[in-house]
Amino acid sequence: MSEAHTAANTSTSAEDTHDVRHTDVLIIGAGLAGLSTALALPQTLNVTILSKAALDVCSSHYAQGGIAASLDAKDCAADHIADTLIAGAGLCEAKNTTEILSAGQQAVQWLCEQGVPFTRLPKQHASSEKIATLNGFQHLHEEDLETAALQTSDLHLTKEGGHGCRRVAHADDATGRHIMEALVKKAQAASNITILPYHEALHLLKNTDNHCHGAYVFAHDNQRPLTFYSRAVVLASGGLGQLFKRASAPNVCVGDGVMMAWQAGCRLANLEFIQFHPTGLALGDSSFLISEALRGEGGRLYCPQTGKRFMLKVDTRAELAPRDIVARAIAEQISTNGLGHVHLDVSHLPAPFLQAHFPQIYQTLLALGIDITTDPIPVAPTAHYSCGGVVTSANGLTDVTGLYAAGEVAYTGLHGANRLASNSLLECVVVGRNIAADIPRYLKAIEKLDTTSFYTNSEPSIYDVWTPPMLADCQRITLPSSIEYQRHANDHHNVNVRTSTNTDIAGITTQLKALMTSHLGITRNAEQLEQALGQIRQWQQQLGGGSLNHIDTKSKDYVISCHTLPYVQLTRQLQLAALIIQSAYQRHESRGGHYRQDYPNLASKPLTSVIEPPSLTAFATIDDIDMTAHITTADVQKTTVSPLAMWESG
Repeated sequence: MSEAHTAANTSTSAEDTHDVRHTDVLIIGAGLAGLSTALALPQTLNVTILSKAALDVCSSHYAQGGIAASLDAKDCAADHIADTLIAGAGLCEAKNTTEILSAGQQAVQWLCEQGVPFTRLPKQHASSEKIATLNGFQHLHEEDLETAALQTSDLHLTKEGGHGCRRVAHADDATGRHIMEALVKKAQAASNITILPYHEALHLLKNTDNHCHGAYVFAHDNQRPLTFYSRAVVLASGGLGQLFKRASAPNVCVGDGVMMAWQAGCRLANLEFIQFHPTGLALGDSSFLISEALRGEGGRLYCPQTGKRFMLKVDTRAELAPRDIVARAIAEQISTNGLGHVHLDVSHLPAPFLQAHFPQIYQTLLALGIDITTDPIPVAPTAHYSCGGVVTSANGLTDVTGLYAAGEVAYTGLHGANRLASNSLLECVVVGRNIAADIPRYLKAIEKLDTTSFYTNSEPSIYDVWTPPMLADCQRITLPSSIEYQRHANDHHNVNVRTSTNTDIAGITTQLKALMTSHLGITRNAEQLEQALGQIRQWQQQLGGGSLNHIDTKSKDYVISCHTLPYVQLTRQLQLAALIIQSAYQRHESRGGHYRQDYPNLASKPLTSVIEPPSLTAFATIDDIDMTAHITTADVQKTTVSPLAMWESG
């Protein structure tokens, strides 16, 4: 599955070389958002998909619970929207939320048409009352499946926290894997789509008109840099969970897409809202999730010491409260009992139902010595999802012309301060398909501008081509002036890692995860955030304070290798961590996934945190690319909202 598919009509222009590639649409990321976009694009367009690792190394592949949409006859999009707004704690963008969730049924039906084997209702089940009957549920084998095309009305629906009814379509308890296998198969069979595993995008390219039209890429399979030119770029690179010690996301999810977009000129929003999944398996260093669907089907949380069910006193919805509430309650129990976990128990449910409905979880835990039909499951919160990201419209447009974004890297406003369970897969499909519908319009409009030479006076016309996303009720995050590019005019070619060794880089990377977990976890306070920023400063000084400057990609002398890449990656992670911490520091309230011990109450008005991009004058075009942005103590401005005064004295 991880082998690259080479399209039959890939560009073979004489301009193509070993170092330069051309495509119509470049998609950075091969998860659900990227594949949905690619498969919905017209087959007349050449599409290239970059995957940082093997195709199954993405968060979409590991999604268990399912995809939320109003599919039942007694459900409606308005109810789904209402539940989402409640979970989002006042920070959902209402227009985008309505647009995305209203397209839920069409999105799930499209997945059915792609061959996704969703779990079906038994044939005798015809009503929503029977959908909820556990004893009537039976596992369907291949011989039970009808040959007719799967319809959304055929699907078994489960319930998850925050949802007022059953609206989560699933494929057993491995929904993401089944969806991804079906879409990868479709993409590999498409003559216009090329998938390139082990190709990591490092920087977005812009032309002199500030239009994004490509990316600078490192090919891990043959250890060489490449330049991809494209007419449009789709950023679908995933989240940033691997900034934390305990995370459900695979090791490729380090937030590099967020940083590439910010450095290219995009705003970032609500980075402080990191959702912690309440029930990660607390067994060694496991990153395995225990699906929320277990609680949706009746799973209960108990204190291992007292044997008491603690969620009943926390929220009237008990175990089915939104994730931020459940995660904080579990964290409080863990702090009290000192065991590092609580118990999730489903042993009161019928064993045949558990084995049929949750086969992956059942078999995985059985191999670890836990029989969920008789034994409690040790669980603890784990970093799971970034509710913030690159500011994006419901159609995937960002602040940079020609650059679209979808999936966890993007901030559409759907998730607000706390993502409602299983809304993320739906967002990937809906926004991905919206992008695919918009790209032909954009390409045609750009061609018209080219032919009529409107660029000389393009202000009125460019908005006909590209409308940046709008945000209301925002608070601008104040950043120190030192979060800027370090540019040196006399250093134009070679990339030199200063005195840092691979051991330094590996050690700091591990320590950064521990720091983010302890200081920017489920609860935060000003003292912790200040300490975290101070530690990041020390690490940056330890790395030598250097940056990778003025890389001329057309020069035969420039060097990016497997030896320098870890340095690039770590310096980018340190800056992203600083941006997240600064956003958390300036939100003086507790809302959704952001809980401040020193500001436990809601602010009077919900405001979206926005980080403006660096000055456009700090950006290079194709032949002049800065690889990192570095935080130093120079020229730090003291402000009432920034905890950086300590940096100047340190």
